[in-house]
Amino acid sequence: MSVPLQMPPGGVIDAHVHVFPPHFVSAREAFVARDRWFELLYTNPKALLVTVDSLIETMDHAGVAHSVLCGFPWSDPGLCREHNAYMAEVVTAHPGRLSWLGIVDPNAKGCESDAAWCLEHGASGLGEFNADAQGFDWRKTAEIDSVFRLCCEVDFPVLVHASEAVGHDYPGKGSATPERLLAFLERFPDLRVIVAHWGGGLPFYELMPEVAVAAAKVVYDCAASTYLYRPRVFRTVIDIVGQDRVLFGSDYPVLRMGRFLQRVLQLEWQSVDERDAVLFGNARRVFGIDSVKSPQT
Repeated sequence: MSVPLQMPPGGVIDAHVHVFPPHFVSAREAFVARDRWFELLYTNPKALLVTVDSLIETMDHAGVAHSVLCGFPWSDPGLCREHNAYMAEVVTAHPGRLSWLGIVDPNAKGCESDAAWCLEHGASGLGEFNADAQGFDWRKTAEIDSVFRLCCEVDFPVLVHASEAVGHDYPGKGSATPERLLAFLERFPDLRVIVAHWGGGLPFYELMPEVAVAAAKVVYDCAASTYLYRPRVFRTVIDIVGQDRVLFGSDYPVLRMGRFLQRVLQLEWQSVDERDAVLFGNARRVFGIDSVKSPQT
């Protein structure tokens, strides 16, 4: 079927973007000195850091109606709280344009209270959790159980960073490979999980029946897709897991939102329903997005 190259009627939701408070951007060097993972990703001044103002401008230019802000995986609970407060504030200032995911350090004492604060202040979930950045192992979740038990109790989705066990290296790749994530999923079968970056290849293993069972509640986003895979990854993953378990996400500003969206629109979609599910409907369902406002043109 030939699907028209146009935006879904409900708009496009970018389910994976990153913004930082203005003083985090202007004082980059200070935060490089405070956090090892931030240092790894942002020592190079060419690595973009943006605030919500740049994001909104980019969304309008790209034709994206709504974006989901993902927290940075700080290992300092204080930085997590500061970042969460910023995201909660800017979402309120841009009704219908933004949702946000809170970030907590699952190792930290009191992380359940921080997660509850995010829930009370309008977060749509938690993430992006990163085992390498925050110093834990997905296979040894007894150390970090409490926050994920809470998420199960309140049906709060979580976004986790995933890494490929093979392929080229890059800053931030990490060690959250499919077998480690699978151990976590088996421990929390009722938890709703979004696994970033095509799950580090996890959906391909869903051809194995036992993996498909363990990953039944998992949704995959395509963040940073063009850095990792050929465009055929969309067709391949959808054919394995179904159109309802794939989210459009750019990882902006890692990828140029508009350019990536145009590439995705040009894929060989099997139907309009399939395209619209990936670009809009699935994110609306997963994150409980009630209000979507059209971009300014």
